Amino acid sequence: MSKKIACVMTSMFEDSEFTSPKEAFEKEGHEVIVISDQKGKELEGKQGEEKTEADLGIDDAKPEDFDALFIPGGFSPDMLRGDERFVEFVKPFIMDDKPVFAICHGPQLLTNAKVVRGRKMTAFKSVQTEVENAGANVFDAEVVVCGNLVTSRQPDDLPAFNREAVKLLK
Repeated sequence: MSKKIACVMTSMFEDSEFTSPKEAFEKEGHEVIVISDQKGKELEGKQGEEKTEADLGIDDAKPEDFDALFIPGGFSPDMLRGDERFVEFVKPFIMDDKPVFAICHGPQLLTNAKVVRGRKMTAFKSVQTEVENAGANVFDAEVVVCGNLVTSRQPDDLPAFNREAVKLLK
């Protein structure tokens, strides 16, 4: 059954951490909707390899319209967590036990939403202490699955991240 996945990001996302999972999701028949601060905004990856357009602005995005949440890494999650609209948007996904996929710096948005306490997680090396300080049990592993939450550290972990994320969507 096809799922509708909310992908929250802005420019300076990690190129491969967006494109690789997106391709894996679409290959399985799922739809990825890119949500940024405004619909139609062109977003560019921090490596300059990928560009995409926001399908939806955050003011028009409702968590109940989506089956899962995807947060690519790079500098994007750090920028988004300063915007309360994105912080509030991600909370219901964890609270309603919907699948949540966060790689690299992606967990930063979840720490600001205060939804990681007691969870098993991983993140990019420089973010692991922050995730731990937010109450999560942090593991330095290529992928950590904790109920509805899948986290990974970096682009090298994408095969494991994609495998576990796709598995959770079945």
